[in-house]
Amino acid sequence: MILIVFDVDGTLVDSQHMIVAAQGEAFASVGLPAPSRERSLSVVGLSLPQAFTALVGADGPVAALSEAYKQAFGRLRARAEIRETLFPGAAALLARLNRELAVQLGIATGKSRRGVDHLLSLHGWEGWFATVQTADDAPSKPHPAMLEQAMAETGAAPAETIMIGDSTYDMVMARGAHVTALGVSWGYHTPDALRAAGAHAVMESFSELESALLARIAAA
Repeated sequence: MILIVFDVDGTLVDSQHMIVAAQGEAFASVGLPAPSRERSLSVVGLSLPQAFTALVGADGPVAALSEAYKQAFGRLRARAEIRETLFPGAAALLARLNRELAVQLGIATGKSRRGVDHLLSLHGWEGWFATVQTADDAPSKPHPAMLEQAMAETGAAPAETIMIGDSTYDMVMARGAHVTALGVSWGYHTPDALRAAGAHAVMESFSELESALLARIAAA
């Protein structure tokens, strides 16, 4: 069995507009100017306290920003003013992998459990993932705990596990857990940054990613 673990934001879901908007509302609520779009997206993948610590420092209003962000994100999602859309090819690849008997699918994300449950329900993916690791379940990326827990839950060994993500946090986490680290170029960190963080390879498209995964499955 091969365990294939996906990050969510920036890898499967293009959530950048929602994230930037929610951060803007959060910073406004505490009377601070919002960071630039580039800076906002640079912390995607971290759990909320770690993300806001990176943006305002440990002495900043991290708890207030985190709570305001969650409230803003929920309001924006409920009003459907800004949508979190799947990257083209994401749904087809997951459906293809879900049909593979030799594959277990997993998620490792900085999202909350509630956010992941919403995503799975929205796209009809309930029951597709053998393990789901969220910001509610483990230390923030790049700590390897999410992948360690995913492997413990599924019985997969590091040599049988692949982490797919768009951020340097994903690559460092994968390396720390001694699993294959595959970066994707369409997310929020650059391919050069992913390689510098330890990516074994960086995929340029979902078709390239599918080919690489199917080759790995066939070899196993």
